[in-house]
Amino acid sequence: MLWVKSLHIVFVVSWFAGLFYLPRIFVNLAMVAPGSVAERQRLLLMARKLMRFMSLLAVPALALGLWLWLGYGIGRGPGNGWLHAKLLVVLVLLVYHGWCMLELRRLAQGSSRHGHRWYRWFNEAPVVLLLAAVVLVVVKPF
Repeated sequence: MLWVKSLHIVFVVSWFAGLFYLPRIFVNLAMVAPGSVAERQRLLLMARKLMRFMSLLAVPALALGLWLWLGYGIGRGPGNGWLHAKLLVVLVLLVYHGWCMLELRRLAQGSSRHGHRWYRWFNEAPVVLLLAAVVLVVVKPF
């Protein structure tokens, strides 16, 4: 079980690295001057590659989490409300990941309605979600 936990943590950390950095690329894309085609294309290429990579990292992170939950019975029984809250955090992370895909598509099409300040705030969401997940798993407040 410790191997599964270790791998789960590694893939979650790797996935979060992408969730932290991709919106930062969005900030830079939103700040590109209208005539800077090469810079815009370079940033879009970086964003697309990062999206693909972090999506691939999310799969084993989620699969290993399911393995821990279902295969080892983690979180079953009374006093395990923390796990249900953590699963809600994971669901919100998946929604955020999908939202990043949508924002990348909008930025690539030039149809984004958001400026760099909005993307700076958007970039803070994974920090809050990571904090919530870690507190729920380590402290197990309920």
